[in-house]
Amino acid sequence: MGFWDKLVDSTLFNRVLRLAIPYRTIFIGTTVLAVLLALIAPVRPHLIQLSVDEYIFKSDFNGLLVMIAALVGVLIINAIFSYGFRYYSAWLGQSIIKDLRVKVFKHITRLRLRFFDNTPIGTVTTRTINDVEAMNDIFAAGIIAIIADLLTIVVILIIMFAKDWKLSLVCLSVFPLLIYATYIFKEKVKVTFDNVRTQVSRLNAFLQEHITGMNIVQIFAAEKREYQKFEAINSEYKKANVQAVWYYSIFFPTIEIITAGALALLVWFGANQVINMQATLGTLIAFILYLNMLFRPMRMLADKFNTLQMGLVAAKRVFYVLDTNEVIPDEGKIEEQTFKGDIAFKNVWFAYNEIDFVLRDVSFKVEQGQTLAIVGATGAGKSSIINILNRFYEIQKGSICVDGISISDFGLDVLRQNIGVVLQDVFLFSGSIMDNITLRNPQIKKETAIEAAKIVGAHDFIMDLPGQYDYNVMERGATLSLGQRQLISFIRTLVFNPKILVLDEATSSIDTETELLVQNAIEKLVKGRTSIVIAHRLSTIQNAHQILVLDKGKVMEIGNHNQLMQIDNGFYKQLHDMQFAQKAAV
Repeated sequence: MGFWDKLVDSTLFNRVLRLAIPYRTIFIGTTVLAVLLALIAPVRPHLIQLSVDEYIFKSDFNGLLVMIAALVGVLIINAIFSYGFRYYSAWLGQSIIKDLRVKVFKHITRLRLRFFDNTPIGTVTTRTINDVEAMNDIFAAGIIAIIADLLTIVVILIIMFAKDWKLSLVCLSVFPLLIYATYIFKEKVKVTFDNVRTQVSRLNAFLQEHITGMNIVQIFAAEKREYQKFEAINSEYKKANVQAVWYYSIFFPTIEIITAGALALLVWFGANQVINMQATLGTLIAFILYLNMLFRPMRMLADKFNTLQMGLVAAKRVFYVLDTNEVIPDEGKIEEQTFKGDIAFKNVWFAYNEIDFVLRDVSFKVEQGQTLAIVGATGAGKSSIINILNRFYEIQKGSICVDGISISDFGLDVLRQNIGVVLQDVFLFSGSIMDNITLRNPQIKKETAIEAAKIVGAHDFIMDLPGQYDYNVMERGATLSLGQRQLISFIRTLVFNPKILVLDEATSSIDTETELLVQNAIEKLVKGRTSIVIAHRLSTIQNAHQILVLDKGKVMEIGNHNQLMQIDNGFYKQLHDMQFAQKAAV
C-alpha cells in the first residue's frame, strides 16, 4: 500500500473524481491556474531580494522604481489567477454536487418501499443534502487546493536550494516535528469527522420523525420525555464537534511554535552568514519570506487533507445509497398499453422479509369492469395485495397478470399509470389544491380537474376556501379535514383516468355525512373500471361482484354477498353478523 493509499481510500477517491468528467475542461483549467499560482508565488521574494541587493544598497532610484512596478504587476497577475482559481474551483464543486444531488434523488425515487421501511427518513435526507454538500469541499477546498499547495511547496523548495542550500537546510530542520504533528492531527480529526457525520444523521432522523409525529407527542403529553431524548442526541452531536475543535485548537498553536522556531534559527544562522559576507541581506530577507510562504500552505495542508477526508466520508455514505440495490427491476418491454382491466392472481406467495409470508397461495380473478371487495381482520394481507399489484414489492412465488400479461412484462410507469390508488392515509404535498390534484402534470388542464371535482362532489367546498383551487394545503394537507383530503385524493385519481381502481379503506376515516358523498363518488369512479375495494365497513361492499375473504394470508372464501351469507359459520357471515350486531347495539 502506497503513501497516498494510507492517506485516502484510492478506490473511493477515483470514483469521486469521475464525477468531474462532465466538467473536465473546468477541472483542467483550474489545475492549470494552480500551477501558475505556484510558479508566481516565489517571484515576489526574488524581486524583493534584487531590490535590496541591487538597487537600495546601490542607491539606484530609477531601478528601484522598475522593481516596484514589477512587484505591482506580479501582485495584479497573482490576484487575477487567484480569483479565477477560487471562483472556478467553487463553481466546479457546486456543479458536481448539483448533478449528484439530482442523481441521488432520482435513485431514491426508484427504490422499493422496503428500503424506506428499514431506513429513517431523516437519514435519507442527510445523505441527499448534508453529505452531498460536504462533498463540495473535495473540489472547492480539497483536491485542487492540495495540488496548488503541494506545487507551491515544491517550487519554493527548489528555488530556496538553488539560492542557498545551507539556509534551506536550516529552514527544514524543524520539518520532522511538523510532519509528526500533522500526522497525529490528521488521524485524530479523521475519527472525529466520521463521528460528526454519524451524529448529524441521528439528529436529522430524530427531528424528521418527531416533527412529523408532533400531534402524537402532544396528545400523550410526551413533550418532556422527547425533549430529554433530543437533548441527549444533541449533546452527543455537540461533543463530537467540540472534540474536533479541540484538536484544531491544539494543532495550530503547535504549528505556530514550530514555525517561530524555524524563523528564529533562520535569522540566527542567516545573520551570521550576512556578517561573514557569505550571504547578502536581500537573500536573508527573501528566505524569511520564503519560509512564511512555505509554512503557510504546510499549515493548511493538514486541514485540507482532513477536509478531503471528511468529504470522502460523506461520499462513502452517498455512494452507499446509490449502490443500494433495493430497486424494483424495470425490465418490462411493454412501454405503451391501454389496459382492459382483467386481473388474475395465481398461487401468489409474498413476504416482506423473504421469510414470514403474509400472503399464502392466493388465487383469484377479476374481470374487466367488475368490482372485487377484500375483507379480513387486521394483518390478513389485504393491503399487501395492493402493494404487489403495483409492484411496490416483488412476490416470491406465483404470478400476477393484467389482461393475461405478467405485470413484470410492463414498464413500471405503464403499469402504475393504469392503476389508480386511493389510500386510507391520504398524503398531500405542500402547495395548492390544483398542484395536489395534477401533481404538476402539465398535460392535465385546470378545466379537467374542476370537472373531476364536480363529479366527486368536492367542487363546492374547494370554492369556499380562500384562493379556491390555489389554496395552499400546507405540509401533508394539515389545513384540511380528513374527509376533504380524501375527496382531493379521489379527484387526483379521476383526472389520471386509470383503467384499474384500488380503494384501500377509503372511507374508514370519514364522518357519516362525508361518507355518503364519498360513496356517491366511488360509484361514479368504479363505473366502467375494474375495481379492488378494501373496506372494514361491509355495508359499503354488498354490491361488489365478488368478495374475497382473507385470514392470515389465505383465501378462505370468495363469492358475492348473497353467496357468502349462505355459508353456515362462514368467515364473511361471522364478520357481517358481528359488525351489524355492534351497529344495532349502538
